This record gives sequence, structure tokens and C-alpha cells, in this order.
Amino acid sequence: MIQTQGQSTTFSFSDYGLENFYDEMFTADGQVRPGYEVFRRRVEQISREDLVSRQHAAERALMAMGITFNVYSEGEGTERIMPIDIIPRIIEAAEWARLEQGLIQRIKALNLFIHDVYNNQHILNDGVVPRDLIESSKCFLQPCIGLRPPKDIWCHITGTDLIRGDDGQYMVLEDNLRCPSGVSYMLENRELSKQTFPEVLARTGVRPVSDYPTRLLQMLQFIADRPDPTVVVLTPGIYNSAYFEHSYLAQQMGVELVDARDLVVSGGYVKMRTTKGFQIVDVIYRRIDDTFLDPQTFNPESLIGVPGLFDVYKKGRVALANAPGTGVADDKVIYAYVPRIVKYYLGEDPIIPNVRTYICGETEDCEYVLDNIAQLVVKEANEAGGYGMLIGPKATAEDHDLFRRKIRENPRNYIAQPTISLSRVPCLVGNGAEGRHVDLRPYILYGEDINVIPGGLTRVALRKGSLVVNSSQGGGGKDTWVLY
Repeated sequence: MIQTQGQSTTFSFSDYGLENFYDEMFTADGQVRPGYEVFRRRVEQISREDLVSRQHAAERALMAMGITFNVYSEGEGTERIMPIDIIPRIIEAAEWARLEQGLIQRIKALNLFIHDVYNNQHILNDGVVPRDLIESSKCFLQPCIGLRPPKDIWCHITGTDLIRGDDGQYMVLEDNLRCPSGVSYMLENRELSKQTFPEVLARTGVRPVSDYPTRLLQMLQFIADRPDPTVVVLTPGIYNSAYFEHSYLAQQMGVELVDARDLVVSGGYVKMRTTKGFQIVDVIYRRIDDTFLDPQTFNPESLIGVPGLFDVYKKGRVALANAPGTGVADDKVIYAYVPRIVKYYLGEDPIIPNVRTYICGETEDCEYVLDNIAQLVVKEANEAGGYGMLIGPKATAEDHDLFRRKIRENPRNYIAQPTISLSRVPCLVGNGAEGRHVDLRPYILYGEDINVIPGGLTRVALRKGSLVVNSSQGGGGKDTWVLY
């Protein structure tokens, strides 16, 4: 991977191993893809020591900026930086245009679906989506029946996870419509790229993402009915794994970060405690799960919600983003029906297809999954972050038996998908480059229009051979460059 030039050594991709995966930077015959040409030329002029030094500088910057998350799976909370790899993922303009079109189509259909499910239920009455599937979903909230959110928009902020298989075709892996996280890493990864490769960014023509907080604030203001609305970010508190992101976005938008202690329902409105008395709040960007929002309506044991909030919301006196109830479309079993949902509401075929999905609640699919579990990825319907998941080829026979039992006990709660060899991007490993598997989470804002932020968070499985990209499971991030 290193070329010797006199007494110095420069970094090189010449010995980069393609293996048998779709590679984002190189074609199957080893040619660099057009979008990466400028980047490769510049990086191969840098010494290996300089490149490694830039990687270490980026890691130190992350820690200095306090960009951390908490891991709760190890008995007690452990604070870590979100690992970054400085070699970017680059997407060409034509490719991005199709992704943008497909994401807009999908969000439009999902918003119509959520609205229909809580109101007229045409799609259930017509049998396109089974009624019992909705009514048995943990995220279908009875109090939301008949709800009309401001402007009839439910999913204001979405993070849709995309992957590519061996054929290079993008597919939707899952939809995240409740409280999608990670956008702060997208923004900070770009800032680090500006420090790491300023001249390459300038010459490559990369579309900006730094206006995301401005776009987010404009969307939140749009869903309010009052002029010059007061917007707040509602956090569960400092011990939440994404607390850094909550405080970061509030600071970037210039709005208050609040928790339940700062808000009260009084006189039919939600009000915020300030040093000058109570102030009416018009829009709440909530980073709290639906059922914890209001202990009077949902979970009476919630200590992080605001009593009476939901009643004020139903009366149209405060706007919530995302709307309560959106989680019904997050259910991984409902995901399997999204192609039918798109066809039903829009009369179109999905531009970005789903991954082939087996629904364990259906007899034939369930039998297939039980017989072929060693070759499949099995997921719980409402888990996230890489939890509640079995990767069949990597699991033991005991794990296979355990999940068979779980599926037999509650088939409604599981889906399965083929094991897909995610596309790879070069990562800096030691002094050279090695391929690591990635996915992509673009962020979509739904206000006056549907806007897809040009980039998103590329999550990378930093452990060699791993397909799990979640930060809680050892993954990291890359900057995503979308070209003009």
C-alpha cells in the first residue's frame, strides 16, 4: 500500500483488496470511479505519516468537541466518541438525484399511510395491509385515532437507512420516523473534512450540509400557526445516549433545550419556565419516545414527559415533531408492506426497493425462516440500534435454536431478510486502506416541501468482516460527499 519515493513514502491505494464486494470507490476491475478521481489523486500525494496524523487529529477533535454517545449494553453507561474514518464516501450527482426522488416518494406515501391508519383506515378496509397487523403493533397508539396534526404532516424528520448489495443497487433497509438520531455526526463529520481535506473539498464540488439546522428550524416554524413561534427541543435529559445531539441542534438553531421540568401545561397551553416568567411554547421538537411524552395519556410511570401535553396538542395549541403515532410506520413488519403502501397511495412502483423480507406472522414465510435461519438476518419488529437481531451466518447453533423458540412463541414480532454483503468503502487501517462495510442514513425534512439533505451519515462497520454498522455495536461514521 506504500510507494517509496526517495526517503519519503506516500499513501497509495495500489494494493487495496477489492475481494468480492461492491466497492464505492473502485470498479470490479480496479478502476477508480469518476467521483473519486480528484480525491485519489490528492490523497496519493500525501505521505502515509501525514494521513495517519490527520486521522488522529480528527479523533482528538471529536473528543474535544464532546461528540460522544452512551452505551448501556455493558451493565452501566459508558461514554465513547463516535469513531470517524476520514476517507469519505462520495456519491455522484446523477446517482443522488435518483435517491432523492425515491426518498421523497417514500416519505410522501408513509405520511399518507400514517394519516389514513389513524383516520379513515381505507388501506385496512381494502385489505392492503392486514388490520390485525396494525392493531397488534406496539407503536399503534389508540389515543392518536382521529388525530389531525398541523398541516397533516406526521413524519417531519426521517432518517431512512439505505444499503447496496453486490449488484450496486440501493435498497431501503429500514425507516426511522420517530426520533431518528445521528444528524449531529453528519454535520461534525463535514466540519472535520473541511479541516482534513480542505483543498480536495474545494476542488471536488461537494454540496453543503451545514444549512441543516436552518432548514430544520424553518420546517419547525412552518408547522406552527402563530407568527414568530417559540420553538424548543425537548430532551429526556443528560443521561440519554443522544443528549449531545439534542443540545447541539438546539444551540445551532438558537432555540431553548428543555426537559420535562422546564415545561408545564397551564391555561390550555404548554408554557416554558423562564427567568421572566412563563412563556408559551408553539413547537416542540421532541426527542422523547411517543409513550413517554405525557404520563396522563400514555405511560403513567413516565418521569420525562409533560402531564397534559397531548390534550393541548390535540386542540392545536402546540405542534410536535414528529407527531405522536408515527412509530406505527417504524414497525419492521409494516416495512415489508411499504412497496404496497407506495402503490396504494401514489399509484407508483417504489423507486428504491425494499430488501426481500419474510414475515414470520405469515405461515409460509415463517416455515421458510425456521428452516433457513442459519442463512438469514432475523430482526425484532420494534428494536433498533442492532439489538434484538440475529445474523444467521455469524451465529452459533445455540443462537439459531434460541431465535427459533422466540419466533414460535411470538411470530408477529419477527421478520427475516437474506444476508446481504453491504457495499464497502476504503478505510484507513494502520498505514494503509482496507475495505469496510457501510450503509447510508440520509435525513429528510417534511415541511412546506420535502427536502432531502444532500449527504447523510455513512455508518461504517469498523470491525473487519462485520456487517453491523451501529455505533452501539462497534460501528463508526464517514463524511458523505454528494457532488454537484
